[in-house]
Amino acid sequence: MESVIDSAGKPLTQVVAENPISLSKAESAILQGHCGSCWAFGAAESLSDRFCIHYGLNISLSANDILACCGYLCGDGCDGGYPLQAWKYFVRKGVVTEECDPYFDNEGCSHPGCEPAYPTPKCHRKCVQENLLWSKSKHFGVNAYMISSDPYSIMTEVYKNGPVEVSFSVYEDFAHYKSGVYKHVTGDLMGGHAVKLIGWGTSEDGEDYWLLANQWNRGWGDDGYFKIRRGTNECGIEEEVVAGLPSARNLNLELDVSDAFLDASM
Repeated sequence: MESVIDSAGKPLTQVVAENPISLSKAESAILQGHCGSCWAFGAAESLSDRFCIHYGLNISLSANDILACCGYLCGDGCDGGYPLQAWKYFVRKGVVTEECDPYFDNEGCSHPGCEPAYPTPKCHRKCVQENLLWSKSKHFGVNAYMISSDPYSIMTEVYKNGPVEVSFSVYEDFAHYKSGVYKHVTGDLMGGHAVKLIGWGTSEDGEDYWLLANQWNRGWGDDGYFKIRRGTNECGIEEEVVAGLPSARNLNLELDVSDAFLDASM
């Protein structure tokens, strides 16, 4: 268990494990399907949880909005993108809800290796439901930032503000992960991947790990989740950690003074 203690006297590991808000999206089966949209899903899912944590909103933000509408600044759409730019899009343009702009691939598939690969969907900037307005469905960010690769810094960010998006290298043995703490042992490099990091812990064998939510389907891994070794930058998992704070802009809430100041100062 972690030695860092919160104000209630509980180890941080225990606090995160007991925090249902951090796992508010665990019941939804996230499927990126035939598109390399992991970078957009990692951002949308983490952002959704952060709105729940900071404002008590139970929403799902649209990965499709980020994927289709961010454009060249975010990369190549279904052929891969840049997580930090996805979070900057959240600040710049805002992200609509999943209800407004649902994900384009509703077929799903068994991962990894979905064929055929689908092209990036077009950006329509119009909600599928006629009673919803695109502009009114937007949720914005105050900022977007990288987090130090120091494990304690990552833990502190998750503890204070909620899930973060991380990128790492995927090898063949990861594709066959079922349970336990993953460590790369064998197999060729398959490419890069981005996911939502929701917590951490220590196994019964004394091995420190990160807990993450994948978007390949609930049949993969441990009900769609996996653990990876913490503190050794396993597969580059601690190198590119991205996050941002949600804004009260466009919400039917009383605007917090500090949030308003941050918005105005950008």
